[in-house]
Amino acid sequence: MAGQANSRDVVQRPDGSWAVTKPGGERALFTADTQAEAVKRASELLHRDGGGELRIHGADGQVRDQRTIAPGNDPVPPKG
Repeated sequence: MAGQANSRDVVQRPDGSWAVTKPGGERALFTADTQAEAVKRASELLHRDGGGELRIHGADGQVRDQRTIAPGNDPVPPKG
């Protein structure tokens, strides 16, 4: 889903801070001292911008969680 029009990534920067970026982007939209703070801000940005996909990367750079932020359209909604 890289390159999706309305998605954001939370990644760790070399200095240990966490950044909210657009896929493939180098420039941070927002930086925070903690991953939790960056995830919260990224969720707010996506919600405000009409929803979309949020990918949260671990310290190793691998995607460890992916969330659909409302009013985004989750192609595989959970059962129940």
